[in-house]
Amino acid sequence: MKLSLVELSTVAPGSDKRQALKDSVDAAKQAEDLGYHRIWYAEHHDSASTASSAPEILIALAANATSRIRIGSGAVLLNHYSPYKVAETFLQLEALTPGRVDLGLGRATAGPVVDLALRRDRVAPPADDFAEQVQEILAYFNGRFPTDHPFARLDPAAGVASRPDVWILGSSGSSARMAGALGLGYAFAGFINPDGAERALLRHAAFASPAANEPAGGRGILSVSAVVADTDAEARRLNWSRTALMTRLVHQGTAAQVPTVEEAERELSQEQKDAPTVITDGRWPRQIAGSPETVRNQLEQMTKATRVDEVMVQDIIADPAARAHSRALLAKALDVAPAAE
Repeated sequence: MKLSLVELSTVAPGSDKRQALKDSVDAAKQAEDLGYHRIWYAEHHDSASTASSAPEILIALAANATSRIRIGSGAVLLNHYSPYKVAETFLQLEALTPGRVDLGLGRATAGPVVDLALRRDRVAPPADDFAEQVQEILAYFNGRFPTDHPFARLDPAAGVASRPDVWILGSSGSSARMAGALGLGYAFAGFINPDGAERALLRHAAFASPAANEPAGGRGILSVSAVVADTDAEARRLNWSRTALMTRLVHQGTAAQVPTVEEAERELSQEQKDAPTVITDGRWPRQIAGSPETVRNQLEQMTKATRVDEVMVQDIIADPAARAHSRALLAKALDVAPAAE
């Protein structure tokens, strides 16, 4: 099983975004040393609890600090941007770091005010043209515009010997068929919609077309939220911070900050503290927490059901040291090892 990481640049209690961003670059170095396959940086806007609003910048910094691990976006929110600009940016990253860059594409709303602020044209209504945007990026990468297309003369890939791997990220399964048909990798956010993971990833595999966009064709990633500690009890306790943050976001909006475990303990009900963090009666949890053995068992069941060979972990843990320890324990549990130089 391949093990990867999606990094949110979590702002630790009492800390700031500068330190969170530094921790995110350090996370790439740690992940490489532990044998993680890739690290992706998220794009979150207007958020007090996370610092990663421009994954391209973190990708460049992390690429410079590492030598083997794949680095990418999880995801660029394509509905806010010009496909041409995204293509140029990631081709430049690929030129700087050949053979290691992933372009993860998604779509999401950050709320009506942020969505409007991110738009260049604030008069015309937004269009739901994600599939067309993805195909435009692929055309820039591969020079596949029809000769009479107005963009056919543009060649942002000129002089760049390789191309980023393109992945589609989703949480509802609606884009799984599109990703498969285009031969793109597909990453499903199981921490958002655990009940939909199996169907979406199997749907992607069913429609996979490996010849369409090698080498990403047919590959799937299951993304999960996971906390690992030396014991089940300690892992569940560390996981309270994420649970309490989700509650704070409901009441405080984007101003919500990550609580300490002690704050979370006071804020959560007993029912929230006792919420399942393992598969229970066939239902997958939104958050997995446990000892290395417990989490390994959960991931083995999930990857068997979804028929994927790669798991990407999100870990909202208040204490950066506990977060680093969680990542080390998981790598050891899954028996991953650094790639050879």
